[in-house]
Order: sequence, then C-alpha cells, then structure tokens
Amino acid sequence: MRTPWKAAATLAATLLLVLPGGVAARAASTPYTKSPVAGPLGTYHVSAVYVAGVSSGGYLATQLQVAYSARIRGAAIFAAGPYYCAQNTVAQALYGCGDNLYPTYLPALESYTRSWASYGWVDGTGNLAGQPVYVYHGGSDGTVKKSVTDDLVRYYQDFGASVRYDSTGAAGHAWVTPYGTVGCTATASPFLNDCGTDPQGAFLGRLLGGVAAPNTGPLGGTLIRFGQDAFATNGWANGLSMDASGFAYVPSACAAGDSCRLLVALHGCAQGYAKVGTAFVDRANLNQYADTNRLIVLYPQAVATGVNPNGCWDWWGYLGATNYPIKGGYQVETIMNMVRRLDG
Repeated sequence: MRTPWKAAATLAATLLLVLPGGVAARAASTPYTKSPVAGPLGTYHVSAVYVAGVSSGGYLATQLQVAYSARIRGAAIFAAGPYYCAQNTVAQALYGCGDNLYPTYLPALESYTRSWASYGWVDGTGNLAGQPVYVYHGGSDGTVKKSVTDDLVRYYQDFGASVRYDSTGAAGHAWVTPYGTVGCTATASPFLNDCGTDPQGAFLGRLLGGVAAPNTGPLGGTLIRFGQDAFATNGWANGLSMDASGFAYVPSACAAGDSCRLLVALHGCAQGYAKVGTAFVDRANLNQYADTNRLIVLYPQAVATGVNPNGCWDWWGYLGATNYPIKGGYQVETIMNMVRRLDG
C-alpha cells in the first residue's frame, strides 16, 4: 500500500502500517494448516491465560494485560510501545508511539496506571510483579522506533515484571516466524517475516515456564471459525471494527478435557482475515506449539471500517470512547468475553 499519510485522520488510520519500500515478498515453505470448521466457542479446562500481539495488536495486548492482570499472567509484545502511549490523541500516537519525535511521557503513563488501579478501572498493579513478559523489536523496524519499545520494557520493569527483551535481530515491522513469507528486514504484507529464528519458542518457553518442541507434522487439533457478534459488547462486531468471525485453535487434548493454557494472539494492522485470509492464523507458528503444549490459541479479528481503513486494533481511541484501554473498553471487553467463554 502506497497511500501517503496526509491528514491526521488518515495518519491515525494507517498507524503501524508502513510502506513496503519495494521489497518483494519471498516464498517460504507452506506450513501444515487446518481448514476452519464453523462452530461456537466451547468451554475448556483452562488453567492460565496469556496474551501476545504485534503492532496495533501489541498495543492491545498490553491493554488487555494491564486491565486484567489478575487473569492474564504474561505477555509477548512485538513492535509496540508502552501502555496508553497514545493518550487518546492522534498526534501523540503518530509522533510519540510510532515515531519518537515526541516523548512517550512514560512517568505519566505509569501514574495513570496506578490511579486507574486505585479506581478499579484496571486490576491492581501488584499483579504485574514477577509476571513473564517477552518484548521483541526488529533492527529494521522504522514504524515503531526502538526508543518507543525501550519505554515499553521500562514500563513493565517499573511495575516489577520479569522482562526478556529481544532487540538483536534485523527484522522489519512484523511478526517474526519460521513460516514467514517476507524477507527478514522488509516491512511488507502480510507482515510475517522469516529471520531464521523462532521467537515463538522463546516467548512460549518464558510464559509457560518451559516448552516442548512444536508439532512439525499434520496438526491434530481443530481450527474453529466462530461468530464474534455473540461476544461484542454491542452485539455487532462490525460496529466495533471487528470482523464477523474470529478463530480459535483447540488441540485434541484440550478438547478431550485435559487442563490447558490459553493464549490470546492479536494480529497487527492489515493482517486480519479480511486483508490476508488466514495467513496470521496459519503462519504465526503458534498452532504448532499449541499441539504439543496443551495450549488453546484464540485469534480475535479486527476489520477495516470507515474510522479504521486498515483493520488496526483500537489503541488510540478511534471508536470514540476514552475508556478503550481499561475495563469496559469495547474491544478489550469483547475479547475478554471470548476468554470468559473459553475458560468458563
């Protein structure tokens, strides 16, 4: 996409989606995939919930973790900055949370978090102490500058989280995966880059306290395509810039009643089903680990709308409500409704 960033509204809508820069996507070996089966979300024996996300999904992942830190026990964040970085302001989102022309105002963000916890708008910040967090920033990522992601790391550390920061690779603005179809340093659709590394093994090992090798054969679980309207706070997912359908991968052991963990996996801008099909669902390298580690993976889906033409998640207030990063925020609460269904 080569649309120039002209007006502030257009700039906000294209946040965290940069121009490809003329770098052609390259072929990669096709991963084992599962054809989606239409059906409702079930309820399983879930022992713990974690969250991961990239770009706008990384920002939303942090919103979910901070708002519900008593329930979400760890996070993996790719290519994003600190909680409430945009402060409901387009200019700050652009120039302080993607670019670093403005500061992130980290002390103010931490102050907001503490105040909101005292009001009960987010869970107590003490829950973050000791939580495992994995943060990834690629050396060729010009969309979210490294100093912005550095402040995400500081934010978590200031609340006592146990952070592993991976910033040594050369990746562009993307989710890095062995099944990526884009060269490592590029920033290009579908924003799934192969850098010859396996960050999923690294972050799942950190979140889960250890991880078994992924399934490299045919997947044994079920990929469910479910309706998101049933979980939307307004009963209509499209009205929240969310797609009509989302996905969940359920390993056979979890479906049979074994105790399992749950990972909420959030795509970035222009990376949802309406833009790239099931590329993120298939190639994120999460279902492969899910099969061998009793891990259910939930893939909520954002969609392009008039206020959000690139299908980003709401981390700067495009839905028009100031409560987007706290309990009751439209997308935060909709996704938590999915979590509540899955873990009973």
